[in-house]
Amino acid sequence: MVSTPGAEPRRITINDVARSAGVSRQTVSRALNDKGEIDGDTKQRVLDAARALGYRPSRFARGLVRQDTMTIGLVIPDLLNPFFTEVAAGALEAARSRGWHVVVYATADRADEERDTLQVITSQVDAVIGYFSCSESELESYTRGMPVVLIGREGRSTRFSSIRIDGEQGVRAAVAHLVAEGHNRIGMLDHRTRAEPSIRHDWFTAAAREHGIDAGLVVDADQTADGGGTALRTLLAARPEVTAVFTFNDIIAVGALREARRLGRSVPRDLAVIGFDGLQLGALVEPPLSSVALDTRKLGALAIEQLARLLSGLGTSEADDLIVHAELHLSGSA
Repeated sequence: MVSTPGAEPRRITINDVARSAGVSRQTVSRALNDKGEIDGDTKQRVLDAARALGYRPSRFARGLVRQDTMTIGLVIPDLLNPFFTEVAAGALEAARSRGWHVVVYATADRADEERDTLQVITSQVDAVIGYFSCSESELESYTRGMPVVLIGREGRSTRFSSIRIDGEQGVRAAVAHLVAEGHNRIGMLDHRTRAEPSIRHDWFTAAAREHGIDAGLVVDADQTADGGGTALRTLLAARPEVTAVFTFNDIIAVGALREARRLGRSVPRDLAVIGFDGLQLGALVEPPLSSVALDTRKLGALAIEQLARLLSGLGTSEADDLIVHAELHLSGSA
């Protein structure tokens, strides 16, 4: 995209690439379509110029005009995590109603896989929605000129649009409920991204301090049931006086429930557990899981809706972001 002060960004054209590479429009077309009529050095110069400018080939431009031809890339960390499959289901249903195609990419919650995905995704799809842990500058370097909707991302620039999750009041309600039930040693099983505590950790810390509770009872956990079990075992080994835990998500909470039973602790009598997400899976465990719940399918559907707004020419200012609120749903585990 090319921009001037006070003006809307102008989309990069094939003519811009030609000028930058010092070649004709026809040469750019041959290079981008992998024709054999040009030498390798010229082709590479054209490809480098196209990437530096953020140029997208004609298929992308056609997709912006005819949205029924759109192919969307949905990037998620883990297909085995029911949260992401529920979000993906919502996105797929919403995309299908518009006649759009969706290609799902799973990054295994690994930074190298995420980068590899970004390297190939822009040549295969017209727009991107999903979860990314890389820096915004790195994300921009791969997606220049392409519509991008981030899900659950905090602290973003106005280059990207976003579906944000607001669970602060839900977490406050969860901590308040546990305190009302007599718990004053409440731990958290968190999941860090790029060595940074999660925003849910920040919400928990603020809520704990409101009630004068030690906010330092936090152990990191992988986003798996086994990760939740391991983290709970670590927490209780160090602080056996803990009688309640709040977890980063429901999968970690399910693992904590299982580990509590292995350790001989009855839930919720000896250990109360509250998760975050509100997955359907929570109703299938025993006892049923209490959770700070959000509408996961709506989250995916809103990402598609936000993308449609971008393609209709609406801006990406923070004021245009959509927010999904999470609320405390109490069940048998707390």
